[in-house]
Amino acid sequence: MIDHMLRQRACRSFTDDTVDDDDLTTMLRAATHAPSAENSQPWVFVVVRDPDVRLAVVELTRRVWDGGARQHAERRLSTSFLAAVDTFVRAGYGGAPVLVIVAGDGRDGAPDALLACSVFPAAQNLLLAASALGYGSSMTTLAAHAPEELAGLIALPEGVRPFAVVPIGRPARTLGRPRRKPVHEVAHLDSFGVPYAVVSDPPSARAARRPPAPPPSG
Repeated sequence: MIDHMLRQRACRSFTDDTVDDDDLTTMLRAATHAPSAENSQPWVFVVVRDPDVRLAVVELTRRVWDGGARQHAERRLSTSFLAAVDTFVRAGYGGAPVLVIVAGDGRDGAPDALLACSVFPAAQNLLLAASALGYGSSMTTLAAHAPEELAGLIALPEGVRPFAVVPIGRPARTLGRPRRKPVHEVAHLDSFGVPYAVVSDPPSARAARRPPAPPPSG
């Protein structure tokens, strides 16, 4: 299970193979088993399969990207990463056949910050379940920067706010392991600035360095 989590990464290019309904239901069930503030479970999932609705979400995302998000990303992303994201957006979420819009139901007055604390763990479960079933997925928030427009495209009632769009489909290429900062660079002991002394390599990397077992004798 831990190794599976360490392999989770964003997929930005998909085949046009369909996503099985049973598989998608399994992913959504996994999402609903995430923790939530006060066990409120305020998550709402809108599965977009209809080509016209999907295109509308794609076009909104492109407008947000071209309307300032790309310029902002240019200051933070490497040239290659920026190009990959740009291609992903231009290709309509990499051609993913399904988009899952993850929203939070705040009709009881819950503030957006509290909703986000519950919605994003559910989205993470969705991503992990998709990977476990052999699908690619990606966490995207571009369209959520125009929440009212996005909500209108999928008829969300007032008070239900979209936070993310998760494209799901079969990966167009094999996904390698993600690049992550080592634990010793981000973990502290008791207070910030006190190094948390750990072995920096994950167990899988340490196992790969072990010498092969000697052949059996006799």
